[in-house]
Amino acid sequence: MTDPTTRTDASIPATAPAHAHGRQPVTGPAPVPGARFALGAALLGFFVITLDALIVSVALPAIGSDLGGGISGLQWVVDGYTLMLAALLFSAGSVSDRIGAKRAFGLGLVLFLPASTVCGLAPTLGVLVAARLVQGAGAAVMMPATLALIREAFPDAERRTRALALWAVGGSVGSAAGPLVGGALAGWDWRWIFFINLPVGLLALVLLGRAPSSPRRSVPFDVVGQVAAVAALGALTYALIEGGQAGFASARIVGALVLAVAAAAVFLVRQARGRAPMMPLDLFRSRPVVASLVAGFALNVGFYGVTFLFSLYFQTFRGMSAAVTGLLFLPMTLQSVGVSFVSAAATRRFGAKATMVAGQVAMGAGLVVLCLLPATVPVWVVALALMPVSFGGTLAVPAMTGLMLGSVPAERAGLASGVLNTLRQVGGTVAVAVYGALVTAGPFTASMRTGLIAAAGLLAATAALGALRARTPRT
Repeated sequence: MTDPTTRTDASIPATAPAHAHGRQPVTGPAPVPGARFALGAALLGFFVITLDALIVSVALPAIGSDLGGGISGLQWVVDGYTLMLAALLFSAGSVSDRIGAKRAFGLGLVLFLPASTVCGLAPTLGVLVAARLVQGAGAAVMMPATLALIREAFPDAERRTRALALWAVGGSVGSAAGPLVGGALAGWDWRWIFFINLPVGLLALVLLGRAPSSPRRSVPFDVVGQVAAVAALGALTYALIEGGQAGFASARIVGALVLAVAAAAVFLVRQARGRAPMMPLDLFRSRPVVASLVAGFALNVGFYGVTFLFSLYFQTFRGMSAAVTGLLFLPMTLQSVGVSFVSAAATRRFGAKATMVAGQVAMGAGLVVLCLLPATVPVWVVALALMPVSFGGTLAVPAMTGLMLGSVPAERAGLASGVLNTLRQVGGTVAVAVYGALVTAGPFTASMRTGLIAAAGLLAATAALGALRARTPRT
């Protein structure tokens, strides 16, 4: 499933201009000098950010065998990255505006590349998790800067739309290649799943050096809200991961949950009363916006949870190697490219809301099918059964994004997209934490089925919520 975890700006069009009879020549402003280098850097940045969100999952058993730590430790290897990416996306766009997109992208790479090196050299699991946190912070700083670089380099709307289509290819390739490359490298030495970032990142830095300079803008930065967001999500993730082993009644888990609630309350008060909120609460007055936000959360719970669970299932329960596990994920990930076109056609024909709901139903049905498979079913059947999960997510995400952006004023499109993508990353973080706690507390297959059924139920509920919402114009 392609994972467009980005914050967009209001000046970036959602779709390309339509022409009745073929492609018309572009007559708008020409790209600024160095625009292609900016596009290349942005594409590589999006590629490596998406790759690192998925490449680790297939390598988890190899990491655990080498560094120890159990299921909870391996959960932190995954969630350390997505936690910081989710928590810092709120304000990363403001950082890009304040210091300039080119500087922000460079700063993100300066964090990301050394952290990747430390990940690859990590002598203990604690060092690996700490480096993954820094990786996630770097990815969060880079993410909105990739789009800002393209916006600045391509002032013409049609050229910018074509550039964005190429940029999206980077994310699609990273998403599809993650499990396959991770499996291949983990079968040799898991440390190379982090070292592979270095040549890609260094090439992006070279291209960035030839990209045009970026302007700076004076924009507000909500320090209190950002700290509260990190504290709330971090404490919640800690409680969910460690609670599976320590017990949710233990003092430290209860304390973490109390901290999460208190920090979330501070964040919400800040958003309600602050002069420049990162997540304006009046967004939630729009029914299509609420339907899109809960759908984004639920879809990532399903997708990231399945990737995490079945990476462990294939290797620890079915005895497959890391390389074979990567190949077993290939049908699931490769189809996302073709389904993206299906989603666009379905949205034009049936509307964004209907397409989004259909994708949620398809993913939920796929999760139920996975629960019903007998324990002795051939692994290639399981691999094929994973495809509806990816199909549903890839069908729903573009429609969901279109519904969201079509339901807010143009000047708030970037803000709304940032909130949507933050909640999607939170969904992925929570999924890995909850699923890991389940399989830690009970038998693997029974716990896995419990998690899958819970995710299917969540998708059914959010699909029903979307279907019951007031009718909206097709996006």
